[in-house]
Amino acid sequence: MSNVKLGRKSTAVAAENVDKRTEPGVESDKLSAKHSRVKHWLKRILLGSLALLIVLIGFYGWELYSATSELAGQHNPVKLFATLLPQPLAESQGRINILLAGYSIDDPNHAGAQLTDSIMIVSINPKMKTGILLSVPRDLWVRVPGNGYAKINAAYEYGQWEHFNQSGYFPGGIGLLEKVLGKIVGLNFNYYSLIDYAAFRDAVNAVGGININIQSPDPRGIYDAFTHLKLPNGNDHLNGQQALALARARGDDVAGDISYGIPNSDFTRTMYQRQMLIAVKDKADKVTSLFNPLTFFRLLEAVEKNVKTNLNIGEMVSLYRDTKNMPSKNIQTIALNDFHGRNLLSNYYVDGQEALVPTSGPFDYSQIRSAVRQMIN
Repeated sequence: MSNVKLGRKSTAVAAENVDKRTEPGVESDKLSAKHSRVKHWLKRILLGSLALLIVLIGFYGWELYSATSELAGQHNPVKLFATLLPQPLAESQGRINILLAGYSIDDPNHAGAQLTDSIMIVSINPKMKTGILLSVPRDLWVRVPGNGYAKINAAYEYGQWEHFNQSGYFPGGIGLLEKVLGKIVGLNFNYYSLIDYAAFRDAVNAVGGININIQSPDPRGIYDAFTHLKLPNGNDHLNGQQALALARARGDDVAGDISYGIPNSDFTRTMYQRQMLIAVKDKADKVTSLFNPLTFFRLLEAVEKNVKTNLNIGEMVSLYRDTKNMPSKNIQTIALNDFHGRNLLSNYYVDGQEALVPTSGPFDYSQIRSAVRQMIN
């Protein structure tokens, strides 16, 4: 009896299997439905990605148009496109000389906001792919035409007050600063850039921060009581706010708060300023491209909102092209107090304040002009 039952069960199972084998359409229909659902979702994902890409292209395109049109002062798309094409740069004896000045006009709580506490000369040889960064101390005692004697950082402010406008010079305060500085260093300037705090901070943030090597004589590194910046010796990664604090560091004691590691005040600060400018350039060269549009737009926005310059966009494109692949080792960074081991400045006391004058004597700039010519040639 048991054998019969087993035989019947086996027969039933076999019949069931035969039935399944004889109905191939059931499984194929299920597979077809599953493939259809997968294709449907893939199609939706692809369409969604395409829509997102179109939105991003539109957004970045609009951002680019908005920023460049404001920078160029041109809102006609056809004419704006023409301004984006590289344009020849003005030169003086084969060099592009730029007066770079920094002020704190964007800081309403800063006394003397129109004083240019950072003054640099950027001189580029586009053919040789070399450059020079020369810092000029803010405390240099100078003659300011029509305004008597003052520290050089006041020249811009005087020029703004009197609406300076003379043939051969930039208009406004930057033109008066150009006139004073040109006589000191013996250079003709082709361009200028006037930069506020936010421009430097935002540019550093736009490239994702910069690395600076702090080499203080104090084993603790540096601490500035004015900005409350504290950094250890060695390689430090700085965000925009930290970089700005280092660019403003004075090394002075404030209300019992003791600074350390900034022994030469303005000279130490300008040394780090030059290092940070090169660091921003190097980082921008690495991260700005068509494949990283966000960084490019952030840099463009920092320039458009916070930099005044007589460079038009086409000239900016040419300048970027000429300097993009310039190695940092090809850029000399120099200060007048340490000009290849020579100090071209002396302390000077006038009207109860400390100032600086050339070692050759007040208002005698022959040594400085000679050193600059030697450096450039």
